[in-house]
Amino acid sequence: MRMIHNLIKAVISYNNCFCGVLCIMEREEWTKVHNRKKIVLMFFVVVLLMAFLVGRLVYLMVWGSVYYGGKAQDIHERERSIKAARGNIYDRNGVLLASNRTVCTISVIHSQIEDAEQVIASLSEALQMDEQTVRKRVEKVSSIERIKSNVDIETGDRIRDMGLAGVKVDEDYKRYYPYGSLASKVLGFTGGDNQGIVGLEVKYEELLQGEPGKILTLTDARGIEIEGVGESRQEPVNGNDLYLTLDYNIQTYATQAAEKVMEQKAADSVEIIVMNPSNGEVYAMVNVPEFDLNHPFELTEAYEPAEGVSENDALNTMWRNKCLNDTYEPGSIFKIITASAALEEGVVSVDDSFYCPGYITVEDRRIRCHKVVGHGSETFVQGLQNSCNPVFITVGQRIGVDNYFKYFNQFGLNKLTNIDLPGEAGTIMHAKEDVGPVELATISFGQSFQITPIKLATTAGSIVNGGLLVTPHLALEARDADGTVVRDFRKEYALSESDRILSEDTSKLMQKLLKSVVTEGGGKRAYIEGYSIGGKTATSQTLPRSAHKYISSFLGFAPADDPQVLVLVVIHNPQGVYYGGTIAAPVARDIFADILPYLNIAPCTETENNVY
Repeated sequence: MRMIHNLIKAVISYNNCFCGVLCIMEREEWTKVHNRKKIVLMFFVVVLLMAFLVGRLVYLMVWGSVYYGGKAQDIHERERSIKAARGNIYDRNGVLLASNRTVCTISVIHSQIEDAEQVIASLSEALQMDEQTVRKRVEKVSSIERIKSNVDIETGDRIRDMGLAGVKVDEDYKRYYPYGSLASKVLGFTGGDNQGIVGLEVKYEELLQGEPGKILTLTDARGIEIEGVGESRQEPVNGNDLYLTLDYNIQTYATQAAEKVMEQKAADSVEIIVMNPSNGEVYAMVNVPEFDLNHPFELTEAYEPAEGVSENDALNTMWRNKCLNDTYEPGSIFKIITASAALEEGVVSVDDSFYCPGYITVEDRRIRCHKVVGHGSETFVQGLQNSCNPVFITVGQRIGVDNYFKYFNQFGLNKLTNIDLPGEAGTIMHAKEDVGPVELATISFGQSFQITPIKLATTAGSIVNGGLLVTPHLALEARDADGTVVRDFRKEYALSESDRILSEDTSKLMQKLLKSVVTEGGGKRAYIEGYSIGGKTATSQTLPRSAHKYISSFLGFAPADDPQVLVLVVIHNPQGVYYGGTIAAPVARDIFADILPYLNIAPCTETENNVY
């Protein structure tokens, strides 16, 4: 039994051994297969990775070579900009109104400076700058640091001759205005970076500015300029020249007339607009006192700030173009609009009769005429000649609120003129629902609302030019360096029948009526023997009315039956006599006397002054 038992144990032991060997053999076989798969997988991963890297390398070396080559070059280059010469500005006859003077910009490259103390001392003395200011900029760690711009060319040459390592002297441009203050609030000026700030300079910035160039200097990894390697230049593209509708001679005549009356009447300011009412071209736009365009940040005596007014506010006031930035009550010149609307609507005729006792009562208010004793019986024509408030209040009542606002919109009085100057103010008018009998009465003769001089001139000019609404503008054309016209503004402002705001018959009638104001009415002081001139006077008060400050104005045009030139004179706060017909009309007469022969407008041959 023991033997059998031992035999069985031996068999079992052998069997277990055999199974163990088989298991080991199977495990080793599985491991080999598994490792083989891992090796294959790793092989393909490596192959794919190598393919990606090779592909990326090919891409960078072939398709990306230009881009990355440029990036590498940028690391070793220092760039300095070269300003483009700003385009010149000329009047309509080619008279230069704005140009450029060559100046220098002084800069330092920190990594190239060898003797900082010498650079600081030399630049401080040459540029007449505070040493601490120069030191701060010289010691600043940057690729390039500007020390001072707009340095005169002589000083720039002197610094260049010093041969200071790390100091760069680059030519630049500074705006120059040969006539100083002439049309200062129209032309505007540029800042230290030669970009427009106000006026036409900022309005036509894109046309005038040009494209800057650059100077490239090759350096090593430390930023040190490599000797023997010259600078490369990308030349700037100069700006386009701008030709204006302004006429230098007319602007000069109008400026002299404005300065004369401002001095004689000790007025606060005077604005004069001279334009062609048939196409909107502005021949002159005067705002006296003006300021020196070559020193625009220096307050003139007339604009010295009052107590409590900051210098910045005073500068902003000095730069304001009151012809379009500010509004005022137009007074009786607005009767041109009231008369045109009434005639067009058919609620009045030239033969209608009125009676003026010196006042008219509207609701509970007595509104007086400027002639306290009244004008008595008068026709509509005489009412216009006499600038009679009761007559025009009655006419306004006939028109009515609804129709009045219809024509207000039709004449474009609720919109900007879109003159090509920045900052135009809009008309300040009552909301239609707020206009009662009293408001309608005061609107009818030009009070209780405000308008800009340019809007008034444009609307009146459109009424007498045949009835087409013009857009006042100062740009005539832009030309490139070769003299090629790149933009013709005459085409952009061309008129069509769609611009009609008034019938031609009513326009012709208004020409005759306004001519009679000059020949027989309150505008007699604008009359010039041999010339046919139409116009309207106005006298209004500034707000608050308790201040007893007045605005005297006159709007005239010639020839009356074919208007080619319109003049608007606005005098703020004249001392002594302040009536528009007394002091503003003679200013317009003097301007007409100068410019009508200059514009080759011949005297009329008619001797009969009767307008009918």
